[in-house]
Amino acid sequence: MMLPRRAGFFGLALLTAVALFWLLFDALAPGGWGVVKLALLLCFTPVALWFGVCVGNALPGFLLRLAPDPPRAVLPVTFDPDAAIHTRTALLVTVRHEDMAAVLPPLGRLLAGLAQAGAGEWFTPWILSDTADPALAEAEQAAIAAFPFPLRYRRRTENTGFKAGNVMEFLDNHAEGLELAVMLDADSEMSADAVLRLVRIMQAAPRMGIVQHLVVGRPTDAAFPRLFQFGMRAGMRVWATGQAWWQGDEGPYWGHNAILRIAPFRAHCRLAPLPDGSTILSHDQLEAALLRAAGWGVCVWPGEDGSQESNPPALPEFLHRDARWLAGNLQYRHLIARPGLRPMGRWQLAQAMLMFAVAPALTAILALTAILAATGAHAATASLLLAAALAVHSPKLLGYAEILLSTRRAAGYGGRPRFALGAAAEILFTTLLDPITAFHRSWTMARHLLGAKPGWLPQNRGPRGVGWGEALGLFWPHTLFGLAVFALLAQGSWNAVLWALPFAGGLLLAAPLAVATSSQCLATALQSHHLTQIPEETTPAPGAAMAQSCARPPPTP
Repeated sequence: MMLPRRAGFFGLALLTAVALFWLLFDALAPGGWGVVKLALLLCFTPVALWFGVCVGNALPGFLLRLAPDPPRAVLPVTFDPDAAIHTRTALLVTVRHEDMAAVLPPLGRLLAGLAQAGAGEWFTPWILSDTADPALAEAEQAAIAAFPFPLRYRRRTENTGFKAGNVMEFLDNHAEGLELAVMLDADSEMSADAVLRLVRIMQAAPRMGIVQHLVVGRPTDAAFPRLFQFGMRAGMRVWATGQAWWQGDEGPYWGHNAILRIAPFRAHCRLAPLPDGSTILSHDQLEAALLRAAGWGVCVWPGEDGSQESNPPALPEFLHRDARWLAGNLQYRHLIARPGLRPMGRWQLAQAMLMFAVAPALTAILALTAILAATGAHAATASLLLAAALAVHSPKLLGYAEILLSTRRAAGYGGRPRFALGAAAEILFTTLLDPITAFHRSWTMARHLLGAKPGWLPQNRGPRGVGWGEALGLFWPHTLFGLAVFALLAQGSWNAVLWALPFAGGLLLAAPLAVATSSQCLATALQSHHLTQIPEETTPAPGAAMAQSCARPPPTP
């Protein structure tokens, strides 16, 4: 059954890529071929392939989302949603230099929900700490001592192997008597219903090694994450459904808000250093590929309910996180030819690299297009620009269409008119953000080539404002590149400048965007007009009283 589906995905992706490539070829052909045009065509090749992947996942995903119960339709397992729980499961929360007042309340809500469901005895919660600072570690222990549920706490003083090393050390030394483990990051939140569903799927499928739950953004007042996750939610819902449809039990793993089977994970997912001795940063996709190579399944439950995470509070934190992911994903170039991996495992690694590898190609395309415009040549047509924009954003746009087609679903977002206004605000935001992200990835890759060492530093998750000094200090390269591009475009024609504004204008506004989207003024405006509202904002989270109890500051140690 998977072969026709996979043929459909790759056929649709290839057809999209070829169509986009032909549109560019047709736009460049007048006036003959020179070095700049050939370079532009070459740079567009990986971009067209990535845009094809977007469409290949989006169209099947959208059609499936219109059917009743899409997650069940694509899950390669049949399970009883009311089956009794009979498997001992660890709840693993990984932390490193985190604010426990933010980490513990979601765990409290989960434990309260499990107890209310009569399943609490089957779950053992653990805090796996990699906090190096003794004072912060003491604060962690004090917060846990004040927590209304019993928690087990294990701390390493060395961050060996980063999060993957943290988890494997636990599995090696503390997992006796446990069969399953639910992976939670410091900013994760899962409901009892979502966790129980994952356990029931694993109970029904003894050869399933990982079940990954779809993750959506938690409700937030801050403007940047509010805008970002509104579009991300729509796109990931459609993407994950389409991808699950054709990947079946050879799906991806995102490292959190997922459940894994301890014995095979411990046996097959131990990560050795890379050939140069460095640690693997992005462990999750490789772990999924290794499990699948050993004959264990990995699948996705593409349902939104009960699985959330926090997104970066401001543009600088977003780009810092993106740079970490870039460094980790590009390490897969050392691993993609690893003996024993299945073709789909290699595809997962290739796709993870392609997502970031298109960034320098997009940046080069922008520069080459500006050079052509300065010489009076044309490098694009309206049909090409429109087709490319629709292709790359097809998951999100179809996700928006899915909501607008359903009165019931739109009601959770404040109704169709308010949802449409929120979508318009997010599209404007993303139009400005996309060129900034592409350039920043290119800049980061260049820095790595010049010897900068990637790392995995603690993250700031709290809301904050971004001042003009910080914004200008971080985004001066983006701004200078944007000025150079638009100066060349203006040399050719002001018409070219107007056409380029939606695709590159964000570079000129990188610093103002960072300041504006971190401001309380914009946050208040979005909230007061209920723009980019998500259903969870109007639906009280279960265990709200528990959240208040868990949020009390711990006693001073």
